[in-house]
Amino acid sequence: MVRKIVPDVISGQTLLKVSPRDIVRDAARLMRDKKVAALLVMEGERLVGIVTERDMTARVIAAGLNPDTAAVGDIMTANPDTLAPTDTAVDAITMMRKSNYRHLPVVEGARVVGMVSVRDLYAIYNTELEQDLKDRNAFIYGESYGGMN
Repeated sequence: MVRKIVPDVISGQTLLKVSPRDIVRDAARLMRDKKVAALLVMEGERLVGIVTERDMTARVIAAGLNPDTAAVGDIMTANPDTLAPTDTAVDAITMMRKSNYRHLPVVEGARVVGMVSVRDLYAIYNTELEQDLKDRNAFIYGESYGGMN
């Protein structure tokens, strides 16, 4: 089965976004509170970047910036690569592996519809592998495998 990004991998996400003018500490707190590792950086409804835990580590902490004065726009990855809702999970994994990403925004036309993470993709493939094992066991051992004969 070919899994499309929407609705098979993500659907109905609440967009977690910040402005490029927001300070880094506020973005970090939002990430902590929402238990996410990346945020969309938006100017109104337009995607201008993405900010991740990696950006905060490399571009704030390691660079010695003050998270109380540095702006998200100064540390974000500007104009990020994106996926379309009709792209496949394989497309996402290929792009992530090639460019060493863990998160990709999902955009339909000019409208942001979500963010896919490597964790989202792992969950899909893990579910598929579990189902594949069940199907193989049922084929090999019969439908009553695991039960009493």
